[in-house]
Amino acid sequence: MIFDSEAASRTAELLLQINAIKLRPENPFTWASGWNSPIYCDNRIILSYPAIRNYIREEISKQVEELYGKPNVIAGVATGAIGIGMLVAEYMGLPFVYVRPKAKEHGRQNQVEGMLEPNAHVVVIEDLISTGTSSLNAVKALKEAGAYVQGMVAIFTYGFPIAQANFKEAEITLNTLSDYEHLIDIALKKGHISDGQLETLKDWRTQPETWK
Repeated sequence: MIFDSEAASRTAELLLQINAIKLRPENPFTWASGWNSPIYCDNRIILSYPAIRNYIREEISKQVEELYGKPNVIAGVATGAIGIGMLVAEYMGLPFVYVRPKAKEHGRQNQVEGMLEPNAHVVVIEDLISTGTSSLNAVKALKEAGAYVQGMVAIFTYGFPIAQANFKEAEITLNTLSDYEHLIDIALKKGHISDGQLETLKDWRTQPETWK
């Protein structure tokens, strides 16, 4: 769900500006899943641009506070959201933890790293939502560690129906700074893509798993 349409457009513009999101309809990327895609998103690049990371930090913090009040803890999903999650926690003056994809096989064998008190109210920060599987795995780990997960705020989502279904089934509210619809709208307005490329991008969005 988009909380602020103006911020969604501005976020999309900034992500395109620094090539955190690349659009290549004629020369598609191949994702780790094997899907062919005209878009590739790497929001970790945001951390290299102080003005932009500050904007993202402040917008996420504003949404967290307006949606959930002030949680006890901010949690980042490893690895992509550790940096931005920690910036949000620092800006809000809150403790921070991060969640590994799986528990370590040595030492304390933690999946949640950091101090997490029982029944702590936690908001999860994520950088990118595709199917939502890894994000919801982090939510599951936090719940198993005794946390109450209030919701999740992410920088960007492709808006796949499978992700929407997964979050609904898990009963977790997802809000994002920007999404695919705002992205391609801004990309066309700013001259990053042509009308023909727009149609290709829309076509991919309907059946990404079989698109060639």
